[in-house]
Amino acid sequence: MLLDRIQARKDKPDARLFVGPRGGKIQTGVLRKATHWDAVVAALGYEHLRRHDLRHTGLTWFADAGVPIHRLQQIAGHTDPRITQRYLHPDIVALQADGDMLSAHLRSPKRSQIGPKLRLVQ
Repeated sequence: MLLDRIQARKDKPDARLFVGPRGGKIQTGVLRKATHWDAVVAALGYEHLRRHDLRHTGLTWFADAGVPIHRLQQIAGHTDPRITQRYLHPDIVALQADGDMLSAHLRSPKRSQIGPKLRLVQ
């Protein structure tokens, strides 16, 4: 369905993929009703989940995939990159893996040949 909508709008890159019942922007009440949001999240045990939380998740996934912040800003429609930054929630496991990579790099034999050795500063 999504590919059909994209294909139908290829000559209109700014056209909405999905529109409300009157052809305009989809209002939140219409979306909530059409998706049976309240019943779905209750059945899943996520009553606390808001649709806006999915925006945070989606932008975080884009960032984790390597999409640069200036494009995330465009995707989100934000005017300020600091707003976009607030939507990003790094994965603690990925952050720990980044720290492990740095540690491995600093301990590598090649590192000792190309740069200064680590030293304790008191």
